[in-house]
Amino acid sequence: MSTNSASQFSRPAIAFIGGGNMARSLIGGMIRDGMPAAAITVAEPDPDLRAALTQDFAVATHAENVDAARDAGALVLAVKPQVMKTVCAGLRESAQARKPLIVSIAAGIRVDQLDAWFGGNLAIVRCMPNTPALLGAGAAGLCANVACSAAQRDLAQSILSAAGLAVWISDEAQMDTVTALSGSGPAYFFLFVEAMIDAAVAQGLPREVARKLATQTCLGAGRMLREDGAAPAELRRRVTSPNGTTQAALDSFAADGFGQIVARAIAAATRRGGELSAQLDD
Repeated sequence: MSTNSASQFSRPAIAFIGGGNMARSLIGGMIRDGMPAAAITVAEPDPDLRAALTQDFAVATHAENVDAARDAGALVLAVKPQVMKTVCAGLRESAQARKPLIVSIAAGIRVDQLDAWFGGNLAIVRCMPNTPALLGAGAAGLCANVACSAAQRDLAQSILSAAGLAVWISDEAQMDTVTALSGSGPAYFFLFVEAMIDAAVAQGLPREVARKLATQTCLGAGRMLREDGAAPAELRRRVTSPNGTTQAALDSFAADGFGQIVARAIAAATRRGGELSAQLDD
């Protein structure tokens, strides 16, 4: 969780274009960190979502994007990639007039695409957060174009770090790998836990007991990985006794090519990210 002070959030005003789950997580995190609700506006076409945002966070909401963006110094684009080009076209005139910082959290949308759709010469930060941001435990990669000032990079960092870890990536070409690793990563983790539970049930353990044990085991292992500071390989070595039960399981993983399975999965997700981006080229 970020420890930014309220003064870092005092200006400029921030407009969220899209009020879905990820926007909610970032808004909630910023307000917890001291951002005044009056400095946040949200554009969201769904009236129920608008009402919930106003009730939960006391932020101003609008049905139209241009109304939310009118006085903002930063626009956080939290819409689906498929509608991003249309959204940018609708905001282009006001963005060119005000020159706000553009922060995109849409998967696969490149900085050069955003720049072209907005008409050029704007400061743009591309981000890839993940769903644990909903709990304040997210992991996001960020990259900025050369038009971004240090203050604008700090603002983008503040927005994303309000919901977890935010790490800068120097080469945008690596953002598809960031998407494959941390953006899609929670799904891999859930799949692995699901498989562990099913395997324990097949060995005779009640499903609810298996779920509780698997969940707490993964939570504890994650905390060890974050708090101990040792490399994953070292932590694995510490819990693996020669010829013991852990070693037997690890040998089985190795025999089935577990490392290669993961490598192919990350490569497939990285490749797909590039393909999705290319589909939006003119």
